[in-house]
Amino acid sequence: MTFLTAHLGTIAVLAVLIAVVTLIIRSIMNDHKSGKGCADCHTSCGGCAHAASCNVAGKQM
Repeated sequence: MTFLTAHLGTIAVLAVLIAVVTLIIRSIMNDHKSGKGCADCHTSCGGCAHAASCNVAGKQM
């Protein structure tokens, strides 16, 4: 119990960071599933770093 009270601030910050990272990853996954896999390459993914996994207009590039 002493450990928890001594490190309560650190534990709270860690919990907030984990929540934020989880939400960011979830947002990225949802964007990818909806066809926004490559950032700002709506017509062609040739120059995109993730061209192999890009999904343009429902068609795998």
